[in-house]
Amino acid sequence: MSTQDTEVGTEYSPRTGSRLRRLAVGLAALLLVGFVAVFAWKRHEGHELDAAAQEAVQPPVVNVIRIHAGTGSGSLTLPGQSAAWYESTIYARVSGYVAKWNADIGDHVRQGQTLALIETPELDAQLNAARAQLNAAEAQVRVRQAEAELATTTWQRWRESPKGVVSEQEREEKKADFDSAEARLNAARAQVALNQADVDHYLALTQFKHVTAPFDGTVIERRIDIGNLVTAGSTAATQPLYRLTQDRPIRIFVDVPQSAAAELMKPGMAAEIRAASLAGRTFPGKVARTAQAIDPQARTLKVEVDLPNLDGSLVPGMYVDVKFQLADTGVPQVPAAAMVFRSGGPQVAVVDADSRLHFHDVTIARDDGGVVELATGVRDGDRVALNVSSRIAEGEAVVAQEAETARPAAAAGARGSTSHAAP
Repeated sequence: MSTQDTEVGTEYSPRTGSRLRRLAVGLAALLLVGFVAVFAWKRHEGHELDAAAQEAVQPPVVNVIRIHAGTGSGSLTLPGQSAAWYESTIYARVSGYVAKWNADIGDHVRQGQTLALIETPELDAQLNAARAQLNAAEAQVRVRQAEAELATTTWQRWRESPKGVVSEQEREEKKADFDSAEARLNAARAQVALNQADVDHYLALTQFKHVTAPFDGTVIERRIDIGNLVTAGSTAATQPLYRLTQDRPIRIFVDVPQSAAAELMKPGMAAEIRAASLAGRTFPGKVARTAQAIDPQARTLKVEVDLPNLDGSLVPGMYVDVKFQLADTGVPQVPAAAMVFRSGGPQVAVVDADSRLHFHDVTIARDDGGVVELATGVRDGDRVALNVSSRIAEGEAVVAQEAETARPAAAAGARGSTSHAAP
């Protein structure tokens, strides 16, 4: 290769240096921008850490309410369910097929009214056979009666004959014939009584061809139609014919929490019943009876409230609200939001005069869902915290923020809502 060729190969364009300078400036600018961005992010993160640290140092803010002893009588509203005064599932007493039915669902029927008619050809045949057997037995009685009369007169003649005229053996034979005739007559009469009992039995069963209402009520279910084959009995495999209820009066059953059971143990307490489907209407009733025992599973007392239900507005199976007016206990009351439930039992968080929070063990006297009455653990005038965070520890300093509206709101909620009180 010549020297001239080598010199030509090492020459650079005048623009190459300019391009390198621009590239270096761009890289420097990118590095500067990245440095500024990282610096700003680090500074922002530091500010957030400082703010969090300052916030951690500040005492937590809690809403508190000053509790008061109960004033006036309280109320307890619980869910209940209506039930029929009487309810009967009607089965067939005889086997056969349905010839006719006279009552359908929703019909109001009277006691003794015929609901359906069952045709019973087999029963009819059995009745006819029993009557025939009865007639035959009665005819046999007449035969035996004639034999007995002849044996009686014969025995009387042989018995009164002088000794020596007839032999003693013949006399004894006539006596035996008389006794046998009397025994056969008595057996025939017993057979008549037996056959008469069979006839009476089948006659009684024929009365059940007419399916009748056991009481005044309403047909709520019909499960038969013309031509259906029905079987006598009430086993699990037997088809019922009707279901009938009586709902005037009507029963309301309520499960009362154990905390309020003592006040409702005695019958006669007034109650008000409301149904969502009958808005604006209130039905007065009274506690008729209670189970007099606490359910060990639910810790509730079964209470029955009876209503006249004269217009039939309430029907069996309705969901209702039952309101009881309870006597004042005079113990301190707290909103349900103040309760803290832990493994050791119920507690409330009380803020003392030094703004430090302390957890007090309490005993619940009554719980209607919105307001809880406490028998022990707090005093009238104590400040209790609402909705205490689990991160706040015993004895920790807090900032108490009065919440005077908490108590009225809780009380209003208790009156307007259904209670799910703990026992």
